[in-house]
Amino acid sequence: MEIARASEIKEPSIVFRPSSYVERLRIGDLFSRPQPLEIELGAGDGSFLVQWVALNPSTNFLGLERLLGRLRKIERKSRRAGLANVRVLRLEAAYFVEYLLPRESVSAFHIYFPDPWPKRKHRVHRLVNERFAEVLRGALTIGGTVYLRTDDSDYFAQMTQAFGANKNYEPAQTPERLATVLTDFERGFHAEGIATNRAAYRRIA
Repeated sequence: MEIARASEIKEPSIVFRPSSYVERLRIGDLFSRPQPLEIELGAGDGSFLVQWVALNPSTNFLGLERLLGRLRKIERKSRRAGLANVRVLRLEAAYFVEYLLPRESVSAFHIYFPDPWPKRKHRVHRLVNERFAEVLRGALTIGGTVYLRTDDSDYFAQMTQAFGANKNYEPAQTPERLATVLTDFERGFHAEGIATNRAAYRRIA
């Protein structure tokens, strides 16, 4: 029997495709090793995700992104870095969290620089609002944390109001180790002198 050369052996894709888009995921289908799960909603090109995954081998990570080209870019970066504890999924974030994630399965959500929809008539399209804060609560473990970043001060006020109004959260600190891992957006903003607004909220009930 002919043995395939190492260069011919293809590793499985980190781009995960659920068997169903109406039933909740089985997290064990994504990762071979059971570990705490963190999720980045809107992973972009993976500039934050790949860095953070590399620093946390004892945690599993899932990145959500709607654009297939960006998922492929994250896959290439993850392969080059030799990361085995990361998967990515092409899906809309609000639907995924509410209908596909198992209850109390996530130790942290990262939501960094979501589209601010700056025009007043478009703000209804913003991802983070009071309802979504409650949806996230259902997926978080007790003590799980939502980490938020944005350069838009108006959106930041909406974010903090949404979580502050929910009695099932308490304000938390963003660890310095996490705060130093920047997205590409963030590096660009800092180069222009634009500050990052950060907040974190921990599920307490």
